[in-house]
Amino acid sequence: MTARRISVCVANYNGGELLVRCLQSVLSQEAVAEVEVIVHDDASIDDSLSRLAAFPDVRVIPGSENVGYCVANNRMLEMATGDYALLLNNDAWLEPGALNVLLHHAESHPPSILTLAQLDAATGELLDCGMGLDALCTPFPHRERVTREVATVIGACLWLPRELWHDLGGFPAWFESIGEDLYLCQSARLLGVRVVALADAAYRHVSGHSFGGGKLQQGRMVSSFRRRFLSERNRLYVMCLTYPALPLLLLLPLAVLSLLLEGLLLSLWRRDLEPLRRIYLPALAGLVRERSRVCPLRRDLQRRRTLGAGAFLRSLRWLPYKLQMLAQRGLPRLR
Repeated sequence: MTARRISVCVANYNGGELLVRCLQSVLSQEAVAEVEVIVHDDASIDDSLSRLAAFPDVRVIPGSENVGYCVANNRMLEMATGDYALLLNNDAWLEPGALNVLLHHAESHPPSILTLAQLDAATGELLDCGMGLDALCTPFPHRERVTREVATVIGACLWLPRELWHDLGGFPAWFESIGEDLYLCQSARLLGVRVVALADAAYRHVSGHSFGGGKLQQGRMVSSFRRRFLSERNRLYVMCLTYPALPLLLLLPLAVLSLLLEGLLLSLWRRDLEPLRRIYLPALAGLVRERSRVCPLRRDLQRRRTLGAGAFLRSLRWLPYKLQMLAQRGLPRLR
């Protein structure tokens, strides 16, 4: 195998001890490649920067203000020198051999976006091995640990050639956080790039730590208003940017209607209008407000795409994942 260089990029905000474990898991990899580690600290108010002093070989970008996950990764990838980049959450850590599994697949296959099996940090339970996508652009987990092509992967552990990152333009800064991984994967798929989950290695993840919420507690999904707003808004952005014209014409009205109904249902259940006021109406308004950014980027992506509308539609699951979650978990708890 030709000698390669891997850039592991860790966006950190108040990671504390989890950041230390993340970095230790990277630096202990017996990789058959040179590994550089870059950490962007997003103006943490804990002891993250002092903890980083114990890792003199890690390149640190100290932020003077909180800029969010997208900008943090864009900055790190501008500094990165590797042939490949691994975006790794500060609350995630690699199991032994992970970098070699990623590198071997990358070197023996066409350029792809890759991830590993995601395990719960505490229990080791399989959370997903890549993600599917329903017609309304909601990801759902593949629960079988099998190497396969998938619709999207979680940004907590996302590998790609650095050249592909620059070709795609990185993350749109105006996404702020959440959904940027979905955007990157769908943009890559439009250009004929495969997205693959590898079952031969894994990473552990403290789900929901980085942004609050997004995890199960006592059988129910718990989330925050802020997280839910960004998730719903950015999901609409991804639809408008990446769906071919015919699927978008058919499915965007359904997505808007489903969001309004979901907001009304949550508001009635809570007996207040906070979900509508803080999540669903601002998400829809954001799509209108950012149209000057969405429209030019959409034109560029659609001009370059090689994936046909039929193939795109065949990759989607038609049963909305939110209906499945509603039946299994009930309405989410917001805080």
